[in-house]
Amino acid sequence: MDLPVNPPVAPMLAKAVPAVPVQPAGGEPEWSYEPKWDGFRALIFRDGDEVFIGSRGGKDLARYFPEIVAAAREELPTKVVLDGEIGVPSAIDGTQRLDWDSLAQRIHPAASRVTMLAATTPAIFIGFDALALGTVAVKDEPLRIRRETLVEAIGPGGRDRRFHVSRVTTDAALAEGWFAEFEGAGLDGVVAKRLAGRYVENKREMVKIKHKRTADCVVIGYRVHKSGTGLGSMLLGLYYDGDLRMVGGAGAFTDAKRIELQEMFEPMRLDPERPAAGEPTRWRSEKSGEWIPIRPELVAEVAYDQMENGRFRHTVKFLRWRPDREPESCGYEQLEVPLTYDLRDVLEGQD
Repeated sequence: MDLPVNPPVAPMLAKAVPAVPVQPAGGEPEWSYEPKWDGFRALIFRDGDEVFIGSRGGKDLARYFPEIVAAAREELPTKVVLDGEIGVPSAIDGTQRLDWDSLAQRIHPAASRVTMLAATTPAIFIGFDALALGTVAVKDEPLRIRRETLVEAIGPGGRDRRFHVSRVTTDAALAEGWFAEFEGAGLDGVVAKRLAGRYVENKREMVKIKHKRTADCVVIGYRVHKSGTGLGSMLLGLYYDGDLRMVGGAGAFTDAKRIELQEMFEPMRLDPERPAAGEPTRWRSEKSGEWIPIRPELVAEVAYDQMENGRFRHTVKFLRWRPDREPESCGYEQLEVPLTYDLRDVLEGQD
């Protein structure tokens, strides 16, 4: 490639903060706000027919997203470098939103499966920064200039296109509204960038505000740690219409805690001789692997960010035991349900 900015490039990162930063009183705004897209971070490099999709770690993702490569050749200028997120839109509960499960399945070693998934679960790219256009690098320009370059490179977008521009605002109150509303479209919070800031590789120059919540769940089983000693993760469930459904797992315990938890759960095993495995059932999914079911008697409070398809989107964090809660009282109704917001409205609406 012969671009003003060539791969690999380490993307600029964000640090977590508890609230949307406010603009200074009086004068010009300092911050630009945008939705936080929960997909695969990717930098798109196009030099003629050559397209490189750089992951956060610098690997080329192009082979996994042939539809993005084709769209880059059709929709983008001949020479361009963009930063953004790759996501897979899907109709979930009648609303278009980003589908993390479908996106995760796109990383597959078999070329035939990659081709099939590109047709059945095609991805889109949501651009939120630009590093170069034509023969000009804008990496060291302030965000205002990079944003203008991004809009020029991608154009107006549209439902029939794969490349889109993330909406932005300088209105902190509007950004706080996005934080609540856009979660229903599969978004993960809000990102704020300094309007005067430059693009700094591998540095946490942006700030992010993510959803954090707690839920009381029933412990329905556990996996043994990969070392063979202690608990690797505990499996969690919630009741729905009298049925106890697996919703995810909690891990990241210390060595001492892993052993303590395994010793606690061992006497509660439903089948002392063999772990659960085999075809998916209401107790397990294809992703849950081999695990050991226990009597559903313990209630744990956990921290989570989002739900998707009735499950926690990411691994949750164990907070504390809740001996005051009956397992049967731990249902989906306790969860904060985000407003329903269609992904297409997020992509197409600009202030």
